[in-house]
Amino acid sequence: MDVLSELLHRARARNAQIRRLIQRPPWSMTFADAPSLTVVATLGGHASVRLDDHPQSKPVRLAAGDIALISSTNRYTIADAPDTPPQVVIRGGKKHVIDSGTAARQNLGPRTYGDGLPGATTLLRGAYELRGDVGERLLDMLPSLAVVPAGPRTRAALDLLAAEVAHDEPGQDAVLNRLLDLVLVLALRAWCARPQTQLPSWYQALATPYVGDALRLLHEAPAHRWTVAELAAHVGQSRAAFAARFTRVVGEPPLTYLTGWRMALAADLLRDTEETVAAVAREVGYEDAFAFSVAFKRARGVSPSNWRRQLRSGWPVRS
Repeated sequence: MDVLSELLHRARARNAQIRRLIQRPPWSMTFADAPSLTVVATLGGHASVRLDDHPQSKPVRLAAGDIALISSTNRYTIADAPDTPPQVVIRGGKKHVIDSGTAARQNLGPRTYGDGLPGATTLLRGAYELRGDVGERLLDMLPSLAVVPAGPRTRAALDLLAAEVAHDEPGQDAVLNRLLDLVLVLALRAWCARPQTQLPSWYQALATPYVGDALRLLHEAPAHRWTVAELAAHVGQSRAAFAARFTRVVGEPPLTYLTGWRMALAADLLRDTEETVAAVAREVGYEDAFAFSVAFKRARGVSPSNWRRQLRSGWPVRS
């Protein structure tokens, strides 16, 4: 599994929610308590996206086939136009109507809502809840609002997803989630390929000879007792040349990167499982639980046990 695929796999907390909206202007919907990552695609017509808790940001227009990736925000509004006042607020999974005169939003079919009248805009919205430190690594790739213009590859994937949303057949959730993942990955690729996009160093390194192969090895087997010499041998370089290239491209030495990845995995295991600290230590490559605890405290500022206790009690965790 490649590095980006593994991040998506490990960061997924649960199945995404996918909905289709078919609404004739004027319409406006505000999403409070926004999820970690939202994929919004305009299938027909146009829409405007505004980040409500980013006052300096301007509304962005979506044309047919465009995809918006929304993250790192608690509240955003999707509307037919920037000046259309909010009519509905979605909070805690419930719809709150602000404008009693707003057009009816009825159930038009499986996962499909709106009025379905001629001239309507058709949107797809997929909401992801990404978890933990691995999820943060994925979100660090994106600004709060990234817009990917329509393209032949993304449009083909959107057409497949739109066709499946309207069905309610056995295995439908599995099909929809895989198609939404396809749309997300294609959108991420397109965004990262833009020359003006500022990417994290590890993503840029994936396409670098020798370094990309080493990153794949580290992500595939983080618990392995890697040495720089062994990594260099696997990718076919001398130890000195490999270490210098990796450090220059990624911004830190290979084993420092490995430790950071291990700590991210460990933090999520402590958060999401009931495994003992010793078991977590072994899973991320430490035979000695004490050595693991020292490394974790150095990275996070608290011991593994306190990290887990504070998360579950709702206390803020230093890192």
